[in-house]
Amino acid sequence: MILRQWSARIRTADEARYGAYIEETGAAHYAATQGNLGFQILTSAGADGLSTVTTLSWWTDIEAVKRFAGDDYQRAQYYPEDDAFLVERTEFVQHHLVRTSQMSGVH
Repeated sequence: MILRQWSARIRTADEARYGAYIEETGAAHYAATQGNLGFQILTSAGADGLSTVTTLSWWTDIEAVKRFAGDDYQRAQYYPEDDAFLVERTEFVQHHLVRTSQMSGVH
């Protein structure tokens, strides 16, 4: 199993609007891609008025990640209206091979 991790920063005041937007774009794209095992979208507000948004998505293998992100799968995927929200963004994402995992009763 592969964990794909992406982070960016937005204005904390935009968290609700960006949350709705990212559910329609990235989250919908994750869910529609064969080999996606699930995802989480996290936010963490800082004292500076900016929030960090992190997405964690789980995939069966790198081929599944490529179905989502294309052959250049290490690059972050961005959507047309991201520029209206993102204050800071990364060019690349991180991929981790999940060696051990246990989650029970988490919803």
